[in-house]
Amino acid sequence: MEIEKSTRVAHAVGLALVLSGLVHLAVFAVDGGPWYGPVSWRKPVTFGLSFGATLIAVTWVTSYVRIGPRPRALLLAVFAADCVVEVGGITLQAWRRVPSHLDMETPFDTAVSMTLAVGGGVLVVLLTVFAAASFRQRPAGPAGMALAVRSGFAILLVGLASGAAMIARGVVLTRTGHQEAAYHSTAPLKPLHGVSLHAVLVLPLLAWSLSRTSWSAPVRRRIVAAATGCYVIAVIGAGVWAVLTY
Repeated sequence: MEIEKSTRVAHAVGLALVLSGLVHLAVFAVDGGPWYGPVSWRKPVTFGLSFGATLIAVTWVTSYVRIGPRPRALLLAVFAADCVVEVGGITLQAWRRVPSHLDMETPFDTAVSMTLAVGGGVLVVLLTVFAAASFRQRPAGPAGMALAVRSGFAILLVGLASGAAMIARGVVLTRTGHQEAAYHSTAPLKPLHGVSLHAVLVLPLLAWSLSRTSWSAPVRRRIVAAATGCYVIAVIGAGVWAVLTY
């Protein structure tokens, strides 16, 4: 009962974040302004959609991971709260027409920026715990699901690492008086960050979808393995691009 309640709450929060992203897409359509840059409606749109989809995906995927119901419920509660804090801070700053990350112009902006940075660290810890649990014991589920879950979490950690690298480099540049350079410094890593984040949804969803077909288990495993290989190639390509353009 406890895990069912935590799952429903996490799914509801994830849906609310997705709806927030869609609402701000409508705001952008009405209000206009730049789509790119540190001050734009793009950030509450993309972060709302991305965090919402990731929260829903992780909540679903961890049902296949062999972890106790109470620890899972607690981790999901903290994860959901952290997602709300991240999207809330970004959305607040978008309405204030100031950058959400790397902005230390005022004490309030610094507090928001550092809260988002700390929240990012919490995300890394929580998702690393889930990833470790998936590798410690083979995840349950249909053919190919174990590979999909493990690969999805591993690739997600790459995305989180690239995000942490962006924030770290930006903070260093900001602290040394290179504010404008700090905003531009994140560009090379954004493709790697974006490509890596949603493997934890795409690959398990593929394995689940294949389980609804009449194909044999070996065939479904091979398809998931091929899709995983393609995803890894895309991540490597984005990583090479980041290195070449950094």
